[in-house]
Amino acid sequence: MAPVIVFGLGLLLLVLGWAPAGAQPPGSTVVLSTTTSTQDSGLLDVLVPLFERQSGLTLKPVSVGTGQALALAARGEADVVLVHAPALEKKYLAEGKLLNRRLVMYNDFVVVGPTSDPAKIRGEPRAAAALAKIAAAGARFVSRGDKSGTHLLEQALWKETGVTPAAPWYIESGQGMGATLGIADDRRAYTLTDRATYLALSRRLALTTLVEGDRALFNVYSVMEVNPANGPRVSATGGKAFADFMVAPATQALIRAFGVEKFGRALFVPIAGKKDEDL
Repeated sequence: MAPVIVFGLGLLLLVLGWAPAGAQPPGSTVVLSTTTSTQDSGLLDVLVPLFERQSGLTLKPVSVGTGQALALAARGEADVVLVHAPALEKKYLAEGKLLNRRLVMYNDFVVVGPTSDPAKIRGEPRAAAALAKIAAAGARFVSRGDKSGTHLLEQALWKETGVTPAAPWYIESGQGMGATLGIADDRRAYTLTDRATYLALSRRLALTTLVEGDRALFNVYSVMEVNPANGPRVSATGGKAFADFMVAPATQALIRAFGVEKFGRALFVPIAGKKDEDL
């Protein structure tokens, strides 16, 4: 993982907040279709006001699962997307629904669960093997079940195990990451989560990290502009403005610092300018 460079976040915010406004007309709205993890981690709370100050635009985030976020864009109901499901993203790019995919940042997924660890998965190096143990033990597992990037990865891991998860031990929340973690906590169950959301909410959860470090759990976020041919309401200019903002050096520096002060480590690692094959 890239080294974490600690910035004075307050000073960084001040500098970015006073950046000169762009040429976009004030009052224009840019619709960002994004994942719940960018919201639940608190990252959007920092990025939205900075983008609005710099650009003169109003940013309207719609935080849903990655599958829904991409579908909104394909229907012309968003101007730009920030998501984390590379295979699905590339499908939409090939169809011409999205344009100019650029890597923004990464973090990773972890399997969390109760400290009692009834399935004995603590320290298991492979996530799929950990899920197989959970199934064999009939231990409760909460899935997002929402076709999000997290859910798609979970399904791929279950496919690798050869297990078809089912009730009563397998529970689908149909909700975002924050709500799913809350349900897992209440039910003393396991779940798959991005590390950023887990760390942001960890002080109110009794869940602990049990499986981490598997290459299969790598989690890359990309920003893509929406093809204006998708619908008459798509703002190509606004979408490009936000996409450019996400890969700008100052924003990347903010991402590198985000979470360090509160958690002692960054919640995301910035990777603008890199390609998938570089990671």
